[in-house]
Amino acid sequence: LMRRAHDRLIEETWNERIDGLPLKTPEEMVTLASIVEKETGKADERPRVAAVFINRLNQGMRLQSDPTILYGIFGGKGRPADRAITRADIDTPTPYNTYQINGLPPGPIANPGRAALEAVSNPSRTKELYFVADGTGGHVFAEHLEDHNENVKRWRSIEKRLREEQEKLEAAKAAEGEGAAGEDPAQPEP
Repeated sequence: LMRRAHDRLIEETWNERIDGLPLKTPEEMVTLASIVEKETGKADERPRVAAVFINRLNQGMRLQSDPTILYGIFGGKGRPADRAITRADIDTPTPYNTYQINGLPPGPIANPGRAALEAVSNPSRTKELYFVADGTGGHVFAEHLEDHNENVKRWRSIEKRLREEQEKLEAAKAAEGEGAAGEDPAQPEP
């Protein structure tokens, strides 16, 4: 039943797609939708993220999607929580790493939901080619590389501030733990 429902959904979204998409098959739609699914958890962003990728495909640009790097390295397990994406990861050639390959990877990197499939079959009408995290769980979008670079610079500043705040919290917790560890609970208070 699940497989039939899945197949019906794919057929439905493929048949309702807008004209001019750079996707040749329903399988390509599913692959791109899987990338959209992993790029954002915000429902209102999916059509815009899909549009960025569609625009990039139409212009012959690489997708440069971080989740494809992770899938190529770790498969469906995903990146360990305590490990950031490194330059070496970005430079690692895998069939899925869209920083290293042109076009779509050979297959999906996740199971896309209805919203991601619909976003790919009917993306926002925009000329945007770039997006980066904005620090709120969403993204900021740009048409031009110069604007995108400014957005990336802001994101790096946010990342640095968040990292410093986390380090302060961890140091405070460690200091509290040291104080408590030095107390002898067996001794009565004076």
